[in-house]
Formats: sequence, structure tokens, C-alpha cells
Amino acid sequence: MQNLLIKADNIIGLKYLLHEKNMRGKIDLVYIDPPFATGGDFTITNGRASTISNSRNGDIAYSDRLTGTDFIEFLRERILIIKELLSERGSIYVHIDYKIGHYVKMMMDDVFGMENFRNDITRIKCNPKNFERIGYGNIKDLILFYTKSNHPIWNEPREKYTEKDFEKLFPKTDKHGRRYTTVPIHAPGQTENGKSNQPFKGILPPAGRHWRTDVETLEQWDKNGLIEWSAKGNPRKIIYADERKGKRMQDIWEFKYPQYTIYPTEKNDKILDLIIKTSSDENSVVLDCFCGSGTTLKAAQINGRQWIGIDCSEHAIKAATNKLSIFKNNLLTAKIDYNFVNIAIPI
Repeated sequence: MQNLLIKADNIIGLKYLLHEKNMRGKIDLVYIDPPFATGGDFTITNGRASTISNSRNGDIAYSDRLTGTDFIEFLRERILIIKELLSERGSIYVHIDYKIGHYVKMMMDDVFGMENFRNDITRIKCNPKNFERIGYGNIKDLILFYTKSNHPIWNEPREKYTEKDFEKLFPKTDKHGRRYTTVPIHAPGQTENGKSNQPFKGILPPAGRHWRTDVETLEQWDKNGLIEWSAKGNPRKIIYADERKGKRMQDIWEFKYPQYTIYPTEKNDKILDLIIKTSSDENSVVLDCFCGSGTTLKAAQINGRQWIGIDCSEHAIKAATNKLSIFKNNLLTAKIDYNFVNIAIPI
């Protein structure tokens, strides 16, 4: 499939993908950042985007006038088609405002099923503000993560350890200066028969517990110097810091808005880099049908994925085209191969 940038109302673009391009079940990942039901307009003035709705200056980049149930039904119509386009291993991330997000989740539960809801991710979007109003300051929005099935593409994301992490999580040092920690070699639950309840060095697991692995493996660990024995003769498994890939990503992400944006509510490219690496494979097709300035498309290109972007805004298409035109790979400017389709009438 060739990369595709479509200028159209996205309901038309999605139907085009479904019926004309035969993309049913072929898309592995969808990320969308739809309007947040603010009731306002977002503008661009002298090449710089307004960060708030209802700015009185500049050209309107997009209108966000639908609110309440009208907005939910607008989104539902598109989500239903997106579900058809998703592969059985596909995932969808819906980036949404905290004011409307809980209603969107109820709609998503209805379409995808509560059993396929994976995360309500909190995205820290800005520094604390001192606005005077009744209520706590808002520095976050939401990303709702759903999968189409219980066997999605999942490339476990990891964060690098900080120096403080190393000191806290790996407080010990061996004779070679390697940082490490130790963990119990037994776990809750007792087994009467089986290899995890046999004596190890003449020791049985504590009452109500069993060895985490078979005794043969424990013997090999001990032979390799990976068991630390306490003064009282209790064995614990040694975990070295330099053998760990990093700590598991949690559901609070601090990816703030870029300082200067070319399109309203333009997202930090690191968000898309993380999502694309985690929930798609090389050559997977990634779709963003509210593609705005093209951050998703560029991140997909950088990570070796195929992509489809849809937007009806002339400003969005221009911004996305510009962003894709300055794509660099290995410090060299590379031409991105994609088709542009302008759909003016319903399919």
C-alpha cells in the first residue's frame, strides 16, 4: 500500500478507505486527536497557531462547534467505521479533553466492548497555571486506549532508568562495581506435587509458598553466582541493573505541547513515537483521520510504518505537506512517497 493523504470530511474519507480502497481489516493502529467539544474556533495568525479557542485574530484552522450529545454521535459515526477498518490485532488511541472524555469512554465501551478497554492514559500537557477559578488547575488531558481483540500487537514499552532509579531500585554493588538488587525466589501459593515444591539445597519453600521455578533452574542460578545467601541461609535471586531494559511505562505521560506550533493543539511528536512503536509493527498501516499538522504521519514514516492521513482543513493539509516535505532520515533529506487525494463529494 502507498502512503495516502486525503483532503476530505473524514466520514467521507473513511468510507472511501472502506469501500473504494478495500482497507477493511487492514489497519493495525489508529490514533485520533478529534476536536474537544470546546464550542469554539481555533486560528492561525502569521504562521503561528492559537493555543486557545475563540481567538479573534487570524484564519480559522478548524471549528470545534459540536458539543454534548451531538459531538458524541459525530464521533461514534466515525468510530464505527474505524472499527471495521482495524485488523484483528489492531488498536485505537483516542486523545480527548477531560471535560468530554468520560462520555467518549462510555461510547467507546459500547462500540469496542469494555473487555477491550486497556487504559485511560493521563497526558501532562503543560506547566501548572494560576488562573483564578473555582476548581483545581488543569494540566492534563486523556488518551483512551482500546484494542479490537485480546491479542493485539504489543511491543512492550520501556523507560530508561534515571540515576535516582538506579540508586533506589538497585541499591547493592558487587565486588566488580555492578549495581544489583535481590528478589525472593518463592511466590505465594503452595503446590503439593510438582517441581516447584521440591527441596533446594535441603530447603523447602516457606509454608504456603512455592519456588518461582524448578529446582534444576535454581541450582543453575546458584552455580552461576545469581543466588545471594543471607547470613541466616535464605536464598534470593540477584538482578543486575545493567541487564534490565528499563522500567515499564505507566499510565501517566509527561509530553507537553511544543512551545511554538504551526497548527492548533499540535501534539508532541514523542507521544506518537511511543504509541506507534508500541502498538504497530514495521510496515503496519497507521491511520489518523484527524491528522492536523501531520505529526502522526511523520512519526509513522520515521518508524517504518505505512500511513494514511485525513483532514478537511486547507490549513491542516498545508501544514502536513510541509512537515512531510522536510522529513530527514539519517541526517539526509529524503523524499516521502505518498498519494494525495482530494474528495469533494460523498462516496
